[in-house]
Amino acid sequence: MRQYVGYLSCIFVGITLGLSITLASQENTRTTEAEYSYPLLLDILETIETYYVDQVSEQQLIQAAIKGIFTELDPYSTFLAPDQLLDLQQSNKGEYFGFGLEIDTNDGLITVVAPYPNSPAAAANIKSGDHIIKLNDAEITADNLTEVLALIRLHGQTKQTINLTLDRKGQIEPVNLALTPAKIIVDSMKAQLIDDIAYLKLTSFQESSHDEISAQLKLWQQQPIKGIILDLRNNPGGLLDQAISIADLFLDNGRIVSTEGRIYDANSEYFASKDTLYANTPMIVLINQGSASAAEVLAAALQENNRAKLLGQKSFGKGTVQSLIPTLIDGNAIKLTIAKYNTPSGSNIHKIGIEPDIKVNIGQVDLETETLISTETSANIEDDYLVNSAIIWLKSNN
Repeated sequence: MRQYVGYLSCIFVGITLGLSITLASQENTRTTEAEYSYPLLLDILETIETYYVDQVSEQQLIQAAIKGIFTELDPYSTFLAPDQLLDLQQSNKGEYFGFGLEIDTNDGLITVVAPYPNSPAAAANIKSGDHIIKLNDAEITADNLTEVLALIRLHGQTKQTINLTLDRKGQIEPVNLALTPAKIIVDSMKAQLIDDIAYLKLTSFQESSHDEISAQLKLWQQQPIKGIILDLRNNPGGLLDQAISIADLFLDNGRIVSTEGRIYDANSEYFASKDTLYANTPMIVLINQGSASAAEVLAAALQENNRAKLLGQKSFGKGTVQSLIPTLIDGNAIKLTIAKYNTPSGSNIHKIGIEPDIKVNIGQVDLETETLISTETSANIEDDYLVNSAIIWLKSNN
């Protein structure tokens, strides 16, 4: 009798909850499409919180729901808690705590876009184009880039070391290394005169980038500048408005970039003004596979308006625009992809990249010295093959 009562009790609970296991298994062959709505989501959250075998708080469930929403979007869109928002704002000012590693997906693999100079990633000799195949000994793929980015950010915020396994082109064995987060100060711009050639290196597009370059160019106006080299290698991007305003420094007419999105404010066209510096001075822009996003906006604007020649490798290929949107709860924000951008000719280079006018391949041999050409930047500018190639081109075109 006791067993019989227990059996009836189980049936009663099943009916109370709405479905028996047997009924569910019989009806899983139906192909009717479910209707999803906000009230349904609330019902699911409340049901799990009430009946799930282990206690789960409403806060945990809401966090999981938010995380699930962003897995349906691109990896550039994410929810930012107050501390994460602060980190992003500080990085736009050139200072943040982390690993100095910009990653994205390319050819179905999680790929290093560029390591920031003077960062733990740079100190570990991580290279643009390295593929990350393991994080903390767990295999990862492009499909879980969002989770990988979140985990790397979390380790940075909590000052925990991460272990990476990299697949590097030209190397048979994987590269294993550990990164410990540190305070990173990114100098957005470096400048140097080489003979009569002005060399400008932009490592990222921060809030002060345009002002720094503008001030430097004005300082050089009394110098007999015969050419300009703008080095955008391993520049993963940053603030779009800075790329537009820097392009405007060198252009006196023409379209710089256009953006295209679903909402009205995401559709814009940006054109050069008449005010310009060194309008008739020959110009070379250096790019490689670590040049992405805002760096590609600037490079394409100068190339397609016939203001500069591009030298190096094909760029990374990130053609989307993100915006920071505050939430109703103070301190939180959503970084959301709201548009794609098009080059002056109307091309979208997302997942495609920009082809240089003068292409130099990794591993190409310099026949005069019989040494391999590296497309990575050199600590000593005078020893940098691509910089020297640009100088030769500029002098021959004066």
